[in-house]
Amino acid sequence: MALYKSKNPALSTKVFTKVKRIDESSEVMTINGTVNKATFLGLIVLASSLITWNLYLESQDFLLVKPYVIGGSIAAFVVALVIIFKNTTAPYLSPVYCGLEGLALGGLSAFMEAKFPGIVLQSVILTFGILFSLLAIYRLGIIKATENFKLIVASSTAGIAIYYIASLAGGFFGFELPYIHDNSTGGIIFSLFVVVIASLNLVVDFDFIEKGAESKSPKYMEWYAAFGLMITIIWLYLEILRLLAKSRSKK
Repeated sequence: MALYKSKNPALSTKVFTKVKRIDESSEVMTINGTVNKATFLGLIVLASSLITWNLYLESQDFLLVKPYVIGGSIAAFVVALVIIFKNTTAPYLSPVYCGLEGLALGGLSAFMEAKFPGIVLQSVILTFGILFSLLAIYRLGIIKATENFKLIVASSTAGIAIYYIASLAGGFFGFELPYIHDNSTGGIIFSLFVVVIASLNLVVDFDFIEKGAESKSPKYMEWYAAFGLMITIIWLYLEILRLLAKSRSKK
């Protein structure tokens, strides 16, 4: 459980005890540098998502983009694991991760947009609205990433991850766990809960970035922190997309 002091292993504060220390003359991690790199990674996600977005809009055939959605997701997961266990690869593999995620997001988003017009714009606005609102609240000191806060968020995130994995495994045996995909009241409440937890993970991410800058971590940790932040933002976007889709389809 200690591994999940932040929302995911990528942004565990224990990372700072493992990174290679540098001398005073070397460049160090800064908040501005991390923000710039996160912005760059976000642009990569956007650019690659347009490829599969346009592919689906032109064909209106999800089977054409399905390999990108599934393949991109799996490949991105593998790349993410490499970055997490070898954080010095972040400057080189973070753009690759975001490019792969973008391919998956573009196809899925286009499909959802065709089914529920306007849902993608709503999801994007809500995602960044939550991001900037929580950032402002965090900077004002209204909410703090205390150890108890991190533990609660970490436990909830781990529980959601286990539930999702169990549901995925169940799909291979012909059964599905409730709430994840259904648009019942219970399913909508479940998705709302997941959105809340994903949102709170942003606070832990902000704390990770701040702690990294304060501890004068190596410059490459800016890429690592930006990569971790992108994981949360992408997760939050997907959960908001799921929540809105359930709400729209509920009869």
